[in-house]
Amino acid sequence: MNFKNKTIIITGGSRGIGRGISQNFHELGANVIICGRKAPEQIAKNIYFIELDIRNIDAAKKLIDFAIEKTGRIDCLINNAGGGPPIESSKASPKLTEKVVSLNLLAPINISQAAYEQLKKNNGSIVNISSVSATRSSPGSVAYGASKAGLINVTTSLAMEWAPFIRVNAIIAGLIKTKASSDHYGGKIGMKYLADNLPMKRMGTPDDIAKACVFLADPDNSYISGACLEVFGGGEPPSFLKIAEEANNLV
Repeated sequence: MNFKNKTIIITGGSRGIGRGISQNFHELGANVIICGRKAPEQIAKNIYFIELDIRNIDAAKKLIDFAIEKTGRIDCLINNAGGGPPIESSKASPKLTEKVVSLNLLAPINISQAAYEQLKKNNGSIVNISSVSATRSSPGSVAYGASKAGLINVTTSLAMEWAPFIRVNAIIAGLIKTKASSDHYGGKIGMKYLADNLPMKRMGTPDDIAKACVFLADPDNSYISGACLEVFGGGEPPSFLKIAEEANNLV
């Protein structure tokens, strides 16, 4: 696959999963536009950074205008930026809930709308990074799970509404190992224990998600739209199996 002279926008593209996605497209010759609230220490040639908070109402237009200014076109938008702190649902403030939903759901909608004309002109595509939290219960991160579930509906709805000019797909990301995920999964010990109990015996990596993004962004895959690609290494084993195993050991 060759993305030379193509422009890929990746929100939150300077760290974690976003950084992995940016590096993969850069290696394939693309012009890469990334945004975030803090500039990366180093930026490679043909990667352009703009500092902004995508939750702000004017951020979408600024991002699209910046991409056009730097490269003159947009071929793919990857709505990657997201997240939310783990917190007991009874203690989550309305303000925190609003911020989480804004980051994970409203911002991708706003940026997709802002990119519409450019993507339509170039028969481009959108890739939304969702999560397994969207497809199963998400205790301790209700707003995050709900907003990622909403993002799947955004994906399938826009895929139908904006066809045949723009393809829209989503990735349902599994448990991914990044610097930011360490605290969430209990540090090195917790992540090792978690990995040992997954089907593939490892957590996913940003590179795993990046390769799926490249596949979905490839214009040769022109009939893939409205898809929600699960990149989760076989999924998470049902908790009842672990409970049953522990119960048998007590007998």
